[in-house]
Amino acid sequence: MRPGTRAADAILRLLGRDWAGLGIALLPAAGGARCVSRGTGRRILGGVLWAVALALSLGSFRHLVHVGRIRVRYPPPGRMVDVGGYRMHVLAEGDAGPKPTVVWMPGGHTGGYAMYRLHALARERTRSVLVDRPGSGWSDLGPFPRTTAGEAVELLTALERAGEKGPYVFVGHSFGGLLMANAARRRPDLVAGLVLLDPTPPDVVAFGPPLPALRHTVRDQTTLALRHLFGLHALAPKNEAHSPEDPTHVLAVIETRTKANCAAASILRELSPGGITRVGWQTVVYDGELGSLPLLLVAPRDLTGGGEIFDAVDDPEESARVRHFLLTARDRFLTASSSARRVYTPEGTGHDFPDRVPEFVVHVVGSLLDERGPGGADPL
Repeated sequence: MRPGTRAADAILRLLGRDWAGLGIALLPAAGGARCVSRGTGRRILGGVLWAVALALSLGSFRHLVHVGRIRVRYPPPGRMVDVGGYRMHVLAEGDAGPKPTVVWMPGGHTGGYAMYRLHALARERTRSVLVDRPGSGWSDLGPFPRTTAGEAVELLTALERAGEKGPYVFVGHSFGGLLMANAARRRPDLVAGLVLLDPTPPDVVAFGPPLPALRHTVRDQTTLALRHLFGLHALAPKNEAHSPEDPTHVLAVIETRTKANCAAASILRELSPGGITRVGWQTVVYDGELGSLPLLLVAPRDLTGGGEIFDAVDDPEESARVRHFLLTARDRFLTASSSARRVYTPEGTGHDFPDRVPEFVVHVVGSLLDERGPGGADPL
């Protein structure tokens, strides 16, 4: 690991502790005391530094009170399982019966609760599991750096220590799809099928045009961590203030803890040409690596909702090339298994289709469950 990366992770590890703001506030306080002690000429600067320290301390105290309220109001709905000195949150509901258990993983680096609507529909017909990656949701922060390869191992460990039994159908959206493919590659004996919901194609990151949406993600997540650390939380609308059962609202509140932003800032470094090259061998699933594992690639037929990618491309020929590349790059996932096939999402849906048409997604996953037969075996 490069020295700059180690330093960045050390900073993120510190900022991921909710009490870190108080420690940071001591720095200007100490500077102010030093200025005052050195004479009259520096007392004004010392007073300014003390004022800064006071403001940071008050903001940090506000954040700690906020975190305390979160812990009381939103306790973990599932189990906290130890995966090696830190804990991951696993919510498992429903009866698997003869069918495989479905494990969901959302995109970005958000907690499993982001897919609660899908989970709630799926648990009616089989066992359904939501897992929070370390740092996200209710899970502990975990070690740094955060990597997709490392989180694939953590996911498998969390399922085992939570007492869940395979075979599993792994379902992952976007960046979560890359994680689930990685986990399936590591333990194909536990996996009955893989459903990738418009997964992040490493080729797009490594060889594609610069994507504005990815360029500033690490910086933005670090900035959010600092804002939260010093009490600058976004205020929930009044009509949501008393909606503790709304999964979207619950997750948004839970992830105002700084660990969520810091973990995301660490792992999202993979979504850059240098980042994906550095971790590619451990992260990418190559052609044929999944053998004959049933794999469904579920994605929109076109690039609905991706218009911002093309706004900066003035040349029509270049724009056409970019569109073709982005549409075909994700098809590389189809080469990972000899039993892979494509499923198109309903017309008019874009990358966020799991939120817009959850019934469709659960239906697709259910069709794979039915195909696998009892215990995950191929139907006769």
